[in-house]
Amino acid sequence: MTGIALAGAVGLVLLFASPSYRQGEPSLAGSKAPEFAFELDGKPAKLADLRGRVVVLNFWATWCPPCVEEMPSLERLHQLMAARGVVVLGVSVDEDADAYERFLREWKITFPTYRDPSKKIAIAYETFMYPETYIIGTDGRVARKIIGAQRWDGAEMMQYLEQILK
Repeated sequence: MTGIALAGAVGLVLLFASPSYRQGEPSLAGSKAPEFAFELDGKPAKLADLRGRVVVLNFWATWCPPCVEEMPSLERLHQLMAARGVVVLGVSVDEDADAYERFLREWKITFPTYRDPSKKIAIAYETFMYPETYIIGTDGRVARKIIGAQRWDGAEMMQYLEQILK
């Protein structure tokens, strides 16, 4: 009996540690990304307005250490890929507007972000862990869901995004 329990525990650890779990959830691939409204440059916008581009939709918060850790690479991704048709769109679940604004200034974040203290957008995406990111293809469908901090400007991610752009 102890051997079965131990084997089950090892199986769970391997499942959660496997790259396929951390790097994407195949069950979501191809599903239509939930629509939502937000403000872009002070004007009303919706996700559908970004159709035709690859969207890197990142759910984050200023109080989340892994979110803070990946922000510089998200900013570099934005700088490197915006002209190619990749939009980095951050959705912060921060309740404190001052902390959110201060963070954007101090970290010199230039990619579009939207503060959603109600968490309505995160709930629509069934996001409860931060950071969590959805790669949305040019057709408005989810290509990949990524849980946890990533190095967004790394060669592997850049190649992946180039493939989706084609």
